[in-house]
Amino acid sequence: MNIEIARAIIDFGAVVLIWMVQLVVYPSFVYFAEEDLRKWHLVYTKHVSYIVAPIMFLQTGIIAFQFFLAFTWLNALSAIICLLLWGLTFFEAVPLHHKIDFEEKNKEAGEALVRINKKRTALWTVLFIISIYQLL
Repeated sequence: MNIEIARAIIDFGAVVLIWMVQLVVYPSFVYFAEEDLRKWHLVYTKHVSYIVAPIMFLQTGIIAFQFFLAFTWLNALSAIICLLLWGLTFFEAVPLHHKIDFEEKNKEAGEALVRINKKRTALWTVLFIISIYQLL
């Protein structure tokens, strides 16, 4: 398997996951009572991390490899998008997840996650389009 195929597979997994989270998981938060959301969210974040972390690390590794192997504008754009995704994840999404777990007004944080996640959904979608373009 070549690197472009591996990247397309990983990017496909990321884009499917992020769209499911954006359209199904995060919007479901409004249907929970605050204490129930807190209990469920602790379980959700633990389990989803087993899926998200390997995808993000593999994706980052492949993009870094492509970037350093051959400088192209698409590889540079992919690297920039990847860095933006890490930043959005750890400086915007993760703090909101912590608010859901540890603060009283966790419904507001859930609604904010939907808004913040639109950026991540768009960026992961662009990464997938780039990887398909490079594959073809």
